[in-house]
Amino acid sequence: MSKNLILIGGGGHAKACIDVIEQEGSYTIKGIIDLPEKVGTETLGYKVIGIEDDIAGLVKDDHYFLIAVGQIKSARIRVRIWDLLKSLNAQVATVISPFAYVSGHATVNEGTVIMHGARINADVVIGCNTIINTNAIVEHDTIVGEHCHISTGAVLNGGCCTGNEVFVGSGAVINQGINIASNVKIGAASLIHRNIKEEGTYIGVPFVKIL
Repeated sequence: MSKNLILIGGGGHAKACIDVIEQEGSYTIKGIIDLPEKVGTETLGYKVIGIEDDIAGLVKDDHYFLIAVGQIKSARIRVRIWDLLKSLNAQVATVISPFAYVSGHATVNEGTVIMHGARINADVVIGCNTIINTNAIVEHDTIVGEHCHISTGAVLNGGCCTGNEVFVGSGAVINQGINIASNVKIGAASLIHRNIKEEGTYIGVPFVKIL
């Protein structure tokens, strides 16, 4: 029996989430929470039924929730919504595409979404409220922190470790055994070949810090 689900956020990332949820089949989407001006509009046929202030009432109605707000420049909004949901003791969904591969020896924590084509190998740990996007690869013994976004086609090789609120851009490659501090943003197609110990934005091959 499927569980009733509310999406929080109705933009582009929500569309990708909707497709995964429909294919996965464990949840029935009952509506979307978004900005006041979006109430009454639809995303892929699902209506925006309310705003953030309505979440508490929906929690009481035994809904599950998934944060469907994207994350590129900052995880701030996703973290704030996560903290709100946890303060309300809300049930938070974990969604894994049937077209992804997740090892039976991996751990995927609450609130995370794993998109089509992603590959999660043995002894990987994925933190709460994290996005593993389309065709991303997370290799054996890697730890991905909370509130992270591993973008389309990114590769985290074996034994890597990221802190929290880390963004890894599309096609970026993290070499084996690399450690990345919290609050780091890595640009698309970058190569990370040594540890990153300070928060900031890093891009390039070889990578440099730009912010």
